[in-house]
Amino acid sequence: MPRIVECVPNFSEGHSKEVIEGIAKAIVTTPGCSLLDVDPGPSTNRTVYTFVGSPEDVVKGALAGAMAAAQLIDMAHHRGEHPRIGALDVCPFVPVQEVSMAECVDCANKFASALAETLNVPVFLYGHASTQDHRKTVPQIRSGEYESLEEKLKQPEWAPDYGPAEFIPSWGATIVGARNFLIAYNVNVLGTKEQAHRIALNIREQGRGQDQPGRLKNVQAIGWYLQEANLAQVSINVTNVATTPIHIVYEECLKDAKELNLSVVGSEVVGLIPKSCILEAAEFYINRENLFILEEEQKVRLAIERLGLHSIKHFEPKEKIIEYMLDSDEAMVSPLSSLSVKDFVSSVAARTAVPGGGSVAALVGSVGAGLGAMASLLTYGNKKFESLDTQMRKLIPPLYSLSHELVPLVDADSAAFNQFMEAAKMPGKTEQEIEKKEQAKKEALTNAISVPSTLAKKVNTVWPVLKEVSPIVNIQCKSDVQVCVRCLQTAVWGAYYNVMTNIKDVTDEKYKQQVTDDIKGEIKTMEAESAIILDILEKRV
Repeated sequence: MPRIVECVPNFSEGHSKEVIEGIAKAIVTTPGCSLLDVDPGPSTNRTVYTFVGSPEDVVKGALAGAMAAAQLIDMAHHRGEHPRIGALDVCPFVPVQEVSMAECVDCANKFASALAETLNVPVFLYGHASTQDHRKTVPQIRSGEYESLEEKLKQPEWAPDYGPAEFIPSWGATIVGARNFLIAYNVNVLGTKEQAHRIALNIREQGRGQDQPGRLKNVQAIGWYLQEANLAQVSINVTNVATTPIHIVYEECLKDAKELNLSVVGSEVVGLIPKSCILEAAEFYINRENLFILEEEQKVRLAIERLGLHSIKHFEPKEKIIEYMLDSDEAMVSPLSSLSVKDFVSSVAARTAVPGGGSVAALVGSVGAGLGAMASLLTYGNKKFESLDTQMRKLIPPLYSLSHELVPLVDADSAAFNQFMEAAKMPGKTEQEIEKKEQAKKEALTNAISVPSTLAKKVNTVWPVLKEVSPIVNIQCKSDVQVCVRCLQTAVWGAYYNVMTNIKDVTDEKYKQQVTDDIKGEIKTMEAESAIILDILEKRV
């Protein structure tokens, strides 16, 4: 998988189309950089850019953007609602795929050094890149903003990490760092800037100070007025969505607004957002409202509606959810599972080792689970079987989920085979080369065993569900469930054969015995459980 770093530079210009596009052009024309989002704000007079690339390429892209900004932005004339300290105000580097935080810290230092050397401007480090406790966060460094920067730079404790301790009126200073994914999220309030700020003080972790902390962990917030939308906003940064999801932030703002007799009219995401945040919000509202929604697309629509994400600008999932942006070329991400049925069959029938039995077993299992979900859905919502609706709501999701969870294993099995073949081709002349080759083969072999083992374990989780489905499912779907069971049996047998084939090359006898016992146990479970289900179905007329 490619190594991907996300860079989210915030430039202090939100009005001029020429400036905004000029910076965007500088980034997008940098080889290896993919510009995912440009989000300007007239009232904040600020534009947030989001682009991705390899660690080396994003550093070059950020520098290209900064050099363009140096020619286009003059901080001496800048005014806006958003706090700021410089033309390129903040520039974080975020690990996305196959990249560690340490590597993003390295990106931050390389960019900060290059920026200071190229433009001769002061640069501060923050987040994981900072080594000083009094300047770890953006609010700490940006305190006093651009207007206080000249005096601040005279203080020894505020000497920049890179560049001169000099005030550059046209530029100001830049804050560069490495951090985890942050959600920039604004909640719209029909009220004043001051009222929005009161809500911000209540919810943000810092609150009103040490003696009056706020309610939500890992939340930064201020209130401002968005002139172009004629409403106030609680402007929020959620620095850890695992601790505080955005739907909780929204609900807390609703609660405070109600106490102030104010109306909340939706919210907006600035930049991009992980899919998990949207789906978690959907699950919150599904559970609270006792809804029944299976499809991801519909869950996304529900979250957009409940959070009012269309209220300021249209929220287009394919342009705002980071996974949808990164996976836009599905054929590159999942070369087999993205094929048509006809092409997949042709690929299997070709004179090549992959896709082989492991990929086919995963696909058959996926289709089998899909059949079980289909039969159950044809029972649910049918007036004739209305009394079963509550029960079906519990039984359908595991089958539906399994049908989707097994699809990635179609490609994973082929990838595991290719990994082993690549390891086998490695040079093995010197002692060091032999050691490296054997280690690579061992890792590849472990992966080749892990994929089918996972397939068998996943399939065996749904037998209890099918035992409940079989006696009550729409009798017209009896044969569909029978085929479902046979497909799932085939998937487990396919997993067994692949594990037993690969285990022969394992030299660790203890591991070999454990894996053998495990997969034989999966076969035993499958045979016993599926026999019960088939017997139930056979007796139904």
